[in-house]
Amino acid sequence: MKCDNVVLIFAGGVGSRMNNGSLPKQFLEVESKPIIIHTLEIFERSQDIDGIFISITPGWKNFLDKLTKKYNLQKVVKIVEGGETSQISQFNALKAMAEFVNDQTTVLIHDGVRPLIDNEVIKNNINSVRKHGNAITVKKAIETVITVTNDNQVDQVLNRDDYRMAVAPQSYHYKDIFSAHSKAAESGKVDFVDSAQLMQSFGTKLFYVDGTTNNIKITTPIDYYIFKGILEARRVNQIF
Repeated sequence: MKCDNVVLIFAGGVGSRMNNGSLPKQFLEVESKPIIIHTLEIFERSQDIDGIFISITPGWKNFLDKLTKKYNLQKVVKIVEGGETSQISQFNALKAMAEFVNDQTTVLIHDGVRPLIDNEVIKNNINSVRKHGNAITVKKAIETVITVTNDNQVDQVLNRDDYRMAVAPQSYHYKDIFSAHSKAAESGKVDFVDSAQLMQSFGTKLFYVDGTTNNIKITTPIDYYIFKGILEARRVNQIF
């Protein structure tokens, strides 16, 4: 049976900005649970997601496999090792899911270190793909946005109401995202920043859905403590 909606979890980082030694940042624990497990459990619980595919830092596949079994994550279909860039890592996972999906399967591409996504964002992504063919999750710019020159001058001060920050998930029909990755690989282009830039480079008209402010990516130590604080705040709210 083919899946209708799947998620590709990209977890290929090494945590160079986390000062955490050799342990990749996705395996840092918060409340006695690795960050990536916090992320995976959201998709495991979602009634809209049929399967989970993971692209992991090379050398850590077996470690993650043991974790998914420990936490009884039944929707994890395949774990593959990533490559030299995030684009290559995601393409590895897309190739691995081919036998489990069809052309119209919705693929959500999400960061393993964004553990605060909620089910409403998941649903909105899926609905946008059904309606428009894709969905780029965004957050409003909350700081003043400027452009600069090479000699340290401020060029333009922009109206932040006109700008959004692209986050995750970014979602597409399988045939569309796989085709774009294949074309990029054939042309030798392997350093696109994310799937939105990749798709737009091949002429795809992109549509956005609003995400939540707390859908942070845990990249630096301060992000780690923000995540801990949000979980603590949720627990206190449940009590009171």
